[in-house]
Order: sequence, then structure tokens, then C-alpha cells
Amino acid sequence: MTEKETAEIRRRFRPDKSNITFLRACYVNEKREVISEFHQPLSSMQEQERENFLTLIKRTLSGTQGRNLIDITFATQQVADSEEHSLLMKLRDSGLDDDEAVHLFFQKAIGSINMEGDYLIFLACESYDVPTRKMQDILEDDSPNVFSYFVCSICPVKMSKPVLSYNHTQNEFHNCNINWLVSPPELGFMFPSFDDRTANIYNALFYTHGSSENHQEFIDTVFHTEIPMAADEQKETFNSILREALDDDCSLGVIQAVHDQICEMMEDHKSSKEEEPLTVSKQAVKNVLSSCGVAEAHVDAFEEKFNQEFGADTDLTPQNLINVKRFEVCTPDVTIQVKPERKDLVETRTIDGIKYILIRADEGVEVNGVDIHIS
Repeated sequence: MTEKETAEIRRRFRPDKSNITFLRACYVNEKREVISEFHQPLSSMQEQERENFLTLIKRTLSGTQGRNLIDITFATQQVADSEEHSLLMKLRDSGLDDDEAVHLFFQKAIGSINMEGDYLIFLACESYDVPTRKMQDILEDDSPNVFSYFVCSICPVKMSKPVLSYNHTQNEFHNCNINWLVSPPELGFMFPSFDDRTANIYNALFYTHGSSENHQEFIDTVFHTEIPMAADEQKETFNSILREALDDDCSLGVIQAVHDQICEMMEDHKSSKEEEPLTVSKQAVKNVLSSCGVAEAHVDAFEEKFNQEFGADTDLTPQNLINVKRFEVCTPDVTIQVKPERKDLVETRTIDGIKYILIRADEGVEVNGVDIHIS
């Protein structure tokens, strides 16, 4: 799914837009015991409660493509004949009204979720009359295309902390009652995906709140398929490949060049307003390394290690590789952060046999908030 398609579905989760009529939910404690299940119509909720539930669903489709939102792809054989895909289709086609399918899904999810403390699994289903997109992105309600889908959100439930609150009838301060509060989702998904503004039963859109965790056990159980490694692991692995493959060629200038090239690709992609998510290929990185004068043997070593770790035909998400807002130089004792556009202020140099990181400091130098002069 593209960012625009995801945003279109996210806009559905408002009281005046949504066709969601009820929620199915399962409340689970830290021992994986079901405390309760409920089937609650939205019409029975107060307005603020409806908005809160819809906000939680919306959060399940938030974040960065390729980092928090990951496309799940089913094999053709899975769609034709597999338990996992058949269950998802039953949930979708029944509008979550198939009790047996809902209970089976809850059981599978509970057995695969590794989460400390209590949590809530809730499901919401909607049929969206997709308007036709005309010229200049004007939407017209003349399309027979109906997109039926459901969203699963898995939210931690945490005990509130005791706080003082003012009681205006008594004109005194007292502790508030301790309550169990539903937190924003830690993981979830939408099935099927909304590709080319229509249902694609070969795909689902998976959500993870943290960039260091992709909840592989849950994905194995619910989707029975592989997904890319978690965003933080991608960055760590990519950096490790550069460090090990380039050896002595792994210099400040080379890493700056890789950072600059990826930043430029992201800026060009943003300017072009292309809907398809940007990816970084192995060949693009090899071209940067070669242009920096990296020895051919080291470039070949990079390719070999990349193939081993990611796969020969794998493209990576640029947001998982660099931080466009920060350029950082670290030693065991010192960390230097530089605006990416001013990386030219930093250089490495060897003076009298000692290695240094040099930072040009013409003016405006402060130490602990105090302006200093450099003589």
C-alpha cells in the first residue's frame, strides 16, 4: 500500500465517516488467560468513547512505510488453500459475525503474542464505498467498488498511577481512583490491503509500534510468512556490512557519501510525489562506494555480505538505514551530532601520529551554556 492509500483508509476512522457498527474484543491477562470477551455496538457508546476506539484503530495504520507499516504478501498456494488465509477471509466475509472464526483467531493470537502485562485484542470491520478518483484527485461517489476489510489492534492495558485530583464539591485534593487504561496499539494489521484503491486478498498491512520488534511469532501464526527484519536490525546489519566489507576504506568520507546519496534519493522521491515507496538497492550503494574510490575487492566484499544478510534481490527502506535529521560521529568517550547539511564542518586527520576528529568552530561556541573564546 502507498502512503496515499493508507491515508485514505485512516480518514475513515471518524464518527462522521466510519461505517463500523460494532467491535469484537478479547481482554487477556499476563498469564494468557481470557478475562472477558465482548461484542459491543458503537451506537451504545458515548460519543467520546466512540472517538477513543476509532483513534486506537487509526493508530494501527500510522507510522512510516517499511518501518512501522509492513506489507505482508501471501503465496498463491496460501490464498488457494491454507488455514491462515481461510480464517482471515472468514473474518472479513462474515463482517466479524462468525463466532467460531472470531474465537479461533483470538486463540491463535493469544498463543503467539509476547507482551508483558494485560492487553486487549479488538477487531473492527467496515465496508467502504470507494469513490472514483477523477482529475486533480477529486473524488466522486459514482463507483460500485466496495472495499470490505477488517482491522486488528492489540493494545497494552496498564494500571494508572495514583495522582492527586481536586474535588470541587469538597474543596479538597484527594487521590484519584486507580484504573486500568488502554494504551495505543503495540501491533496490529489490516486485511485485505487497499492496493490501487481496491481489495487485494494477496496482501495485508502489518503494523508494529517499535522499530526494534517485528513480532515474528505472531506473524508466523497469523500469516505463516516471512517479513523483512525489524527496522533497527536492518540499520545495524547494514552498518556492520559496510564496516566489515570496506575494511581500511571505511572512512568518514565514504560514510558521508552514502548518507548524502540516500538523503538525495529521499528528497528527489519526495519532490517527484511518486506514490510507490522508495527503496535503496544494493547496486545504488555499490555505485556510491565505487565513486568514492573504494577498492574493487572491497566493493565485491560488500556485495557478498549484502547477499548473505539480506538476499541478492532485496531492496531496503531508506528510513531504516539513516537518520536524515542527524549525522553522528562517536568515540567510546565522545559523541558529536551535526546537522546533516553541515557535515563539511567535520573531518578526520592524523597529527604527529595521533588520530583526531576535527570540527571547525568559527564562532558561537558554548560550553555548558557559556559562550567561550578559542584563542
